Amino acid sequence: MERILFGDNQFFGINHMSEEKARQQAMRFQSIDAIVDVLQIALHAGAGGFMCTTHDKIEKIADDVRANPEKWSGFTFYPGMPYAHKYANAVTELGYFDAVLKFLPKEGLVDTIMRGSKAVLNKDIESMMTLLVDAEMKMFRGLHTPVVFLQNVVTDLVQGLGFADAFRVFSDHIKSRYNAEAGFITMNVPKLLPMLKSVGIENPIVCANYNKIGFRMSGGIDGYREVLEKHPARMIAMSVLGSGAIRPREAIEWICAEPHVESILFGASSRANIEQTVGLIKEFDSARVPA
Repeated sequence: MERILFGDNQFFGINHMSEEKARQQAMRFQSIDAIVDVLQIALHAGAGGFMCTTHDKIEKIADDVRANPEKWSGFTFYPGMPYAHKYANAVTELGYFDAVLKFLPKEGLVDTIMRGSKAVLNKDIESMMTLLVDAEMKMFRGLHTPVVFLQNVVTDLVQGLGFADAFRVFSDHIKSRYNAEAGFITMNVPKLLPMLKSVGIENPIVCANYNKIGFRMSGGIDGYREVLEKHPARMIAMSVLGSGAIRPREAIEWICAEPHVESILFGASSRANIEQTVGLIKEFDSARVPA
């Protein structure tokens, strides 16, 4: 994975610091061109790894990447799924049957429908999960997606249910069908890592809040460090600024010094903030490298 990953919250009106700013961002990014402009700034600044949901707007970005490969050289999608609002909206607009047809992969349609029927009739969790994954991945056809993430809404639900085998099903399907690795977004690192280990997923890719003040870190900083010593993982740190509670320079210096953090995920909507964040990560990373 890239050291620096760029997120998509700002494109969809998600801002944990300010509802007003979130509203302004949602209005600004109604235009796909506005999203493309920011992604191009991030790419050229050094944040070419794009960790994204499967929102309909992302499909249009994927179309542009396929149509203009030279323009997007060095840009990589890291999809996260499921995007629940998309399904709910489609059912409301189209009805159940047409919504299913909209999201099913076109290739192997009969096989896909049969797998779906089997899942419904036999309550076959494996068939249902792989069916939903294939539906979500449809928009990235022909594109390189080296890691595919399970969103925390599902990751943490599975944890709560104690159904660790679902993680293995997801991981195996991502590897066999998409030649990629599975990633897991979570709000509970100390509980997740032992569960992944129990089903044979070693050194997993895990994305979670990770910051100097322990903001939204279940178990706190010490809890993260302890479990990572016992169960190594490739950590992606998000919310490194603690939703604005930590100054950027202080936050980046601290996270760059954490030995278990492999990648840093951030979101921004202005050239100045993007370039500042990338510049700080590169500065503190280079300071750690022996001369």
